[in-house]
Amino acid sequence: MANINRRRFLQAGTATGFLAGTGALSTLTSNKAFAADTSGYKAIVCIFLKGGMDHADTIIPRDQASFDQLRNIRPGLLGAYGVGSGSSSRDRANLLALNPTNASAFGGRQFGVPSQLSGLQSIFEAGDLAVVGNVGPLIEPTTRDDMTAGRVDLPPRLFSHNDQQSTWMSLSVEGARYGWGGSFADAAIRSNSTMNPLYSMVSTGTSDVFLSGAEARQFTISFTGGQSVDLVDQAYLLGGDSRYNQARSRLDSFLSKTSYGESNLFARDYATRSGSGVINNRAYDAALSTSSPVATVFPSSNIGGQLYAVANTIQIRQALDTNRQIFYAFMGGYDTHSGQTGTLPGLQAQLSEAITAFRTAMISMGVWDDVTLFTMSEFGRTTIDNGDGTDHGWGGHQIVTGGSVKGKAIYGDIPPPDFSSQSYTSTHGRMIPKVSVEQFAATLGTWFGLDSTELANALPNLANFNEKNLGFMNA
Repeated sequence: MANINRRRFLQAGTATGFLAGTGALSTLTSNKAFAADTSGYKAIVCIFLKGGMDHADTIIPRDQASFDQLRNIRPGLLGAYGVGSGSSSRDRANLLALNPTNASAFGGRQFGVPSQLSGLQSIFEAGDLAVVGNVGPLIEPTTRDDMTAGRVDLPPRLFSHNDQQSTWMSLSVEGARYGWGGSFADAAIRSNSTMNPLYSMVSTGTSDVFLSGAEARQFTISFTGGQSVDLVDQAYLLGGDSRYNQARSRLDSFLSKTSYGESNLFARDYATRSGSGVINNRAYDAALSTSSPVATVFPSSNIGGQLYAVANTIQIRQALDTNRQIFYAFMGGYDTHSGQTGTLPGLQAQLSEAITAFRTAMISMGVWDDVTLFTMSEFGRTTIDNGDGTDHGWGGHQIVTGGSVKGKAIYGDIPPPDFSSQSYTSTHGRMIPKVSVEQFAATLGTWFGLDSTELANALPNLANFNEKNLGFMNA
């Protein structure tokens, strides 16, 4: 075999994609608690919008009084959009109306979305999409007076990208071991001894903590199949000399073994984990080969490619022998401190087009009622602009879509842009969340099949909130 020095081998270890656990499953506890309802097939699909999506530039006030309030608060940003010209996507007359069935709850206030989100607006009006307003990390219900008086505990490290991304995914700051997606998958696996656990958590290319479970491990896919094993696919990692092909062949054969007899326990565990990844990827690719690719045309954007891969994986769910799946996709670029007018509209269009194609694919497969897609983002933005951008906020608005979603409705709260109210911090106009991440997650988890005990274990602060289910999902 080619001479591979130890440092290069270890540096390449993460290139296999399996040290993080793509496809391997740790030993299950012998005492399984059969509680979660895992009958039928259900999948939840998370799209994380990294950077902090500007909620107030997504769900926009459409009644004249509220729009004027926002325009007075954001003169720089709306001026940069050319509001008042008649041709801006942010002009009040050009906003696409949301007509929620619970409009009376907002006292005459109206809402719309920019034209870049036309696909999502159509899904909302069709009854398959809900808006969940003012969601964010909370330990307990919180108002501005509570904060001022020091009567409540606040989540640590607010407004920090890494920590709030982790808090949304795991309910703890950066460094957390398990995500609530992983905990949901753990519960499903424990409750169904016949389900193949290897493909219960699927990522489209990142190892974020959301899909980290105590028992379940995430499986990573590419746009076209299982994740390639870079260690044997890139010549430079094996020296790049004339012996590369021989080294690659031998290493590939080694990683494809079903058992290893190394005396060094670390080496044995490393080889077993990496080898399992190779085998699981090949099994996944074999399952893909038995099915024609999804016929729906997806956009060529990165998020379009990710959702295309998710759709193809759902299509082979029976071949993978799994009836509960959690998918994780992501977009970057939402940290719009400046130049927001040149960045956010394009991201919104990509997101809307990709989700629209995904819905079409799920309907064509006959599984739209069994799949729920939702967004998360580490925080919203400040309602006060900083010129042509916005800064880190706290609460934000999210969307949930699927055939089982009680759509064409707004849940949670969309407070008017009035900083004298309890809905905002006293500086910068950061929305104080009305809905906690745990309430949002619990509503999804209940639909996914978890019972109250499993939800309490996965979502430790849920007990602090009276409303455990926000009601945006049908049974």
